[in-house]
Amino acid sequence: MASSEPDPGCETIQALFQAAELGPKVPREEYDQQITGLRTRLLQLQQALRDARIPVLILVNGVEGAGKAEVVNELGEWLDPRGIDVCAYWKETDEEQARPRFWRFWRDLPSRGRIGLFFGSWYSTPIVERVLHENSKEAFAAELQRIAETERMLARDGLRIIKFWFHVSKAAQKKHFHKLEQDPLNRWRVTKQDWEYHHLYERFTRVSEQALSATHQDEAPWHIIDSENPRHRNLATARLLQEQFEAALSAATRRKKAVPAPAPRRIPDALGRVSLTARLKPEIYEQKLAEHTAELNRLTWEAARKNIPILLVFEGWDAAGKGGVIRRLATAIDAKLRRVVSIAAPTEAEKAQHYLWRFWRHVPAAGRVVIFDRSWYGRVLVERVEGFARPEEWQRAYGEINSFEEQFTQRGGVLMKFWLHISPEEQLRRFKEREQTAYKQHKITPEDWRNRHQWANYTQAVNEMVARTHTPEAPWLIVPGNDKLFARVAILRALRQQLNQHV
Repeated sequence: MASSEPDPGCETIQALFQAAELGPKVPREEYDQQITGLRTRLLQLQQALRDARIPVLILVNGVEGAGKAEVVNELGEWLDPRGIDVCAYWKETDEEQARPRFWRFWRDLPSRGRIGLFFGSWYSTPIVERVLHENSKEAFAAELQRIAETERMLARDGLRIIKFWFHVSKAAQKKHFHKLEQDPLNRWRVTKQDWEYHHLYERFTRVSEQALSATHQDEAPWHIIDSENPRHRNLATARLLQEQFEAALSAATRRKKAVPAPAPRRIPDALGRVSLTARLKPEIYEQKLAEHTAELNRLTWEAARKNIPILLVFEGWDAAGKGGVIRRLATAIDAKLRRVVSIAAPTEAEKAQHYLWRFWRHVPAAGRVVIFDRSWYGRVLVERVEGFARPEEWQRAYGEINSFEEQFTQRGGVLMKFWLHISPEEQLRRFKEREQTAYKQHKITPEDWRNRHQWANYTQAVNEMVARTHTPEAPWLIVPGNDKLFARVAILRALRQQLNQHV
């Protein structure tokens, strides 16, 4: 079996699954000599990856009885364990089931310069569910497409994804199980479920072939290892790791080359269509505020009883009134149900991850409310305008953001996004008012004044953001904010209407 082939196509995947011959036997002396050289080289490459701040993710998947646990243990011996994060995935916990499926994997992604080792991965559950007829053919295909998209997104951000599938024949699997059962110290390792899955071996193989074929791509190819001979398995794994580590270092060098900025797009002027003349009398404001506050309290408790998560995103111009709206929402939503996440410049730890990592961590559980004061849209706003993200990075972020939001709403979540819009003249008035009011002076910074000079560039960025990320499931509401009272009531009313449709 040609197990060391680094880039098998779909036909090769099927051929490897169908093949039954053993990999070549390797004498002990020859094995020890080869593995020693490979281990030395892998340690050198691990150090180089760490110095270059290149993250690596190794996915260990395959047939039960193929020695996956032994491979994980070997990797712990070959590499410096101080630079590896090993994560094993079994059944989802209640906390994990209350969020989108990828939530638990995002939390464990390796930071730049580290190696993540996933024992089991985002492939395990979809394959098992399809084998057991717990999901449809269409749902399985959609899940595989989501996986492929996620892997492409992570790879384009610099993550090296190395996917191993360790394979043995049905006869070899049966022989392995019997051998373990005859050993008093290891018989506990063979469960009733192992034998049930063994009887479904052919179906597992067909479904696994479909999964590997659908997700085999240039950014994250599959590497299938014949595991019936442990020494052959280990050597093939070590050689592939060496190849992939070297390729990751080479690719990082090419990635540093400048990429030309994208051509300008014709974007609708969403902000220009918004009238800023709306006003609300104080007495009407107080009446509406009390009415909406009471109803939102009831609706969010009803959403909690129905396990509906709610995600509210607030973006807008500096001094547009985001804080005032969020304070009114905090009054309307019971403190036991809601949490406010204020987003500032990323920390060094956050910079070491994909930009969405710090937002995935705060995705609300079922029945809870999370309010974002600024959000992942910083990628296509401040990072775009200020040059903190390269053009190719913020350009691909629109699709990445839509995918992130879709995963939340597909699990039954309610997502609303608000842009608080004010005129440049009103912003200037509020800036001066903050400077002259002692308890507001902390709200105005030199950065706020500097951002005013970028008003035209931010307007272009906001219009494109709305055009490319406004979806039926995650709509944008541009709120006229020159009058704070009107803006607050408009947002509370819109949220109330949205929740009435879901609860």
